[in-house]
Amino acid sequence: MLAETTYEIVKSLLNGDFPQAKQYNCYVITRQDLLNENGITFYNGNIKALVSKLKSESGKNIYCDGGAEIVKLFMQQNLIDEYTISIIPTILGDGKRLFKGGVNAINLKLQSSKQFESGLVQLRYVKDEEK
Repeated sequence: MLAETTYEIVKSLLNGDFPQAKQYNCYVITRQDLLNENGITFYNGNIKALVSKLKSESGKNIYCDGGAEIVKLFMQQNLIDEYTISIIPTILGDGKRLFKGGVNAINLKLQSSKQFESGLVQLRYVKDEEK
């Protein structure tokens, strides 16, 4: 699942192509009524209903990619089971927040960390239901 803005950015970087749609069922979350195209389902309905529907189908995981708006929407409805946070070794000086405000605190438990030769570090967390 992607936010419409992220979808547009990916397409512009790949000359109009969206390769994920060739491998996976892709949903783009939008506020508009758009016709589905090229393996992409544009969705502007209830997010919780969509996640429930997808979890009831066969398959492994639901992957959500997007900016702070879409992540906040999923966090507010307690729809994220696992967080993958990547730390890129570049100091921007000024940039966008990773998470938007307006969400209750969520306790997380570190599952793994992985370091890459590029200096990128990827942290994988799950919700800590014990706290």
